[in-house]
Amino acid sequence: MNMSVKAALISALVFPGAGHFFLKKYISAALLTCASAGALYYLAFKIFEKALLISEQIQSGEIPLDVVAISELISKPLPGSEAQAYNIALLVLLISWLIGIADSYRIGHSQKNDS
Repeated sequence: MNMSVKAALISALVFPGAGHFFLKKYISAALLTCASAGALYYLAFKIFEKALLISEQIQSGEIPLDVVAISELISKPLPGSEAQAYNIALLVLLISWLIGIADSYRIGHSQKNDS
C-alpha cells in the first residue's frame, strides 16, 4: 500500500490530522486536529448537557421513567441559536474530516512523486 492511500486511510479512520502527522506535516496536522477536536468537544458538551438535564428531570419526578417520554425529550430540537451553533460545529467537524482525508492523500501522492 502506497504512502498516499495509507495517509488517507489513517486520516479517515483515526482522526482528522492523523494522516498529516504520519506524513510529518505537523502544522497542517495541528490545525486540522485542533479544529476537529474543538468541534467535537462542543458537540459532546451539548449532548452531555442535554442528557444531564433529562436525567435531573427524571430524578426529580418531572418526567416519568418511560421510554416514550424520554425519547420525545431526546428528539426535541434545540432552540434557535443553540441549533445553529450545533450545526456549525457539526459542519466544521465534517469539513475538517473531509479536508484531512483529501489533503493527506494529496500530500502523500506529491511526496511519492518527489522521491
